[in-house]
Amino acid sequence: MTIEQAKQLSYGDMVHHRTATNADGTPQRFRVNGQPKTWKRSPNRVRVPLKRGMWEYGYLDEYNINGFELGDGL
Repeated sequence: MTIEQAKQLSYGDMVHHRTATNADGTPQRFRVNGQPKTWKRSPNRVRVPLKRGMWEYGYLDEYNINGFELGDGL
């Protein structure tokens, strides 16, 4: 996934992790849980809130963006 693709994400979109898998071997799915945050002074920065399951929350940012992809996963 690129930074431009991450900026276009919206609430409810699904992203898949490239390496982390579930117990059955399918890639872990994360749902976008809010609006992507961008910075005017740093166009290479993005922060997208994510949710996995019922209680796990995290962020997709410029540091871990290579571990995620759009679509149906692997």
